[in-house]
Amino acid sequence: MTDVPERTPLPRDFFDRPVLDVAPDLLGRTLVRHSPDGPIELRLTEVEAYDGERDPGSHAYRGRTARNATMYGPPGHAYVYFIYGMWFSINLVCGPEGRAGAVLLRAGEILTGAHLAAGRRPKARNTNELAKGPARLATALDIDRSLDGTDVCAPAGAPITILHGTPAPRARLRNGPRTGVGGDGADHPWRYWIDGDPTVSPYRPRAPRRRTTTAT
Repeated sequence: MTDVPERTPLPRDFFDRPVLDVAPDLLGRTLVRHSPDGPIELRLTEVEAYDGERDPGSHAYRGRTARNATMYGPPGHAYVYFIYGMWFSINLVCGPEGRAGAVLLRAGEILTGAHLAAGRRPKARNTNELAKGPARLATALDIDRSLDGTDVCAPAGAPITILHGTPAPRARLRNGPRTGVGGDGADHPWRYWIDGDPTVSPYRPRAPRRRTTTAT
C-alpha cells in the first residue's frame, strides 16, 4: 500500500488478513471519530491482537456469544464492549468472516480535537494522557456500545473511520506480552507499540486475585 494519500480510508482487504499481520500494521494509522460535538483525529501508537477461539486471552475463546458476535466478521468493523462495569474499549475486527479476531486499540496521540478529548478526560494531566490506555481512548473519543458493529472502512464522515495515515517505521515497532492477560495467553507477545512514543501506556502483567479470609 505505497503512495496512498494519507486521508484515504483503509480498504476492507487491509483488515481481511490474519490478526497478527494487521495489528502492527495499524500503528501510525489515523482514527477519525465524528460526533455531534465535532471530529477528533488520533494516531494509533499501541495495539493488542486477539486471535479468536485459538487464543485463551480472547473474548471468543469459548465460542460465539451475543456479546462477541461482532468479532466473527465481516472484517473492518468496530467491536466495542463494556469492561469491569465501568469502561468501554474498542477493537477492530480482522480476518475472514466467520473466524473471530480483533485488534484492541490501546493508545494514541490526539492530532486534532484535543479540546473535545480533554473535556471528556478532565483528569488527564497533559495531552499525552488523553488516550493513554484503552478505556481512556474510548472515553476521549466518546465511544460506547452503541458503536459496536460500525463499519470503519466507510467513507469520511462515518462515526469512525480508519485512514491510511503515515505507517510507523518498522525500526520503531516493538512487541511483547499483552497487558493484564493471564493463564495460557500470558506470554503471547501480541502487544505492539511505537518505541519511545509518550502516549504508549505502561505495561502491567495480570495481578493474581487475592483470597479473602473471614475472621473467626
